[in-house]
Amino acid sequence: MQKRFFGALIAVLALGTIQLAAQNTAAGVPRMKDGKPNLTGLWQTFSTADWDIQAHGAQAGPFYQLGAIGAIPPGQSIVEGDEIPYLPAALEQKKKNLANRWKEDPVIKCYMPGVPRANYMAFPFQIIQSQKDILIAYEFGSENRLINMGKPQEAVTDTWMGTSNGHWDGNTLVVDVTGFNGMAWFDRAGNFASDSLHVVERYSLLDANTMNYEATIEDPKTFSRPWKINVILYRHREKDARLLEFKCVEFTEELIYGDLRKKAGK
Repeated sequence: MQKRFFGALIAVLALGTIQLAAQNTAAGVPRMKDGKPNLTGLWQTFSTADWDIQAHGAQAGPFYQLGAIGAIPPGQSIVEGDEIPYLPAALEQKKKNLANRWKEDPVIKCYMPGVPRANYMAFPFQIIQSQKDILIAYEFGSENRLINMGKPQEAVTDTWMGTSNGHWDGNTLVVDVTGFNGMAWFDRAGNFASDSLHVVERYSLLDANTMNYEATIEDPKTFSRPWKINVILYRHREKDARLLEFKCVEFTEELIYGDLRKKAGK
C-alpha cells in the first residue's frame, strides 16, 4: 500500500515538474528578429521611490485639509544598502532641498524629471524598440528620450534628460547617460546630483512582463563613491493600455508665477 502511495506521489511530482518546465518555457522573453530581447511595451513601477529613494515611513502631507489622501505613503529603499554616500557639503544641500521640497522640487514645477527618476515616477512610460535605436516616451509632461544604439555620441549640450548611448550585454540593455544640467532631483526628498552626473542603466527582462531596472550613479562633485539603485518594472497588460496625456505646465502657473502676479497687483 505504501509502495503504491509513494509511486503515485512520485508520478504527481514528476508531472508537476514537467508542467512547471513547460510554463517557464512559455514565459520566455519576447525577442526581435535579430534575437535581442524585445523591450517594447508600456512599463511602470509600483514603488514609492519618487517620494524618497531611501526607506521611509508614512508622513503627513503639506496640506492637512486633505487628510489621509494628502499623506506621503511609506516605501522600501531602492538604494543598494540604503546609503547614499554624499560629500559633506552635498549632504547639507540635500537637507535644504528636503526642507524646501514643496516649492523647489523640479518635478512640482513640471520640469523634466531626469534620469533615472523618470523610470520610477508614478506614471507609466513606453519603450519603442526598433532594429536601430530605442525610444522611451514618458507620460509625465509628455517627455521622451532617444537611446542611440550606434556609434556612441558625446552630449552636444547639457540637458535635463542627458544624452543616452546604448549597447547590449548579452540579454541586458546597457545605457550610458551623460550630459546632464545638474538641475534634476532623484526624488521629492531632495536627493540630487550635479552636472557631473554619470548614470549607467541596465534593463533586463525577467520574463515577458517583468523587467529589472538597475542604475549605477556616479558624480565626484556630490558623492564619495558610485552607488546603485534597483527597481522592478511591470508591463501593463490591460486592454487598450496606452500612454495618456499629462501636460502639466498649466498646473504650475500659480506656483511659479503667483508671487509675481500678486506683486503686480499692488
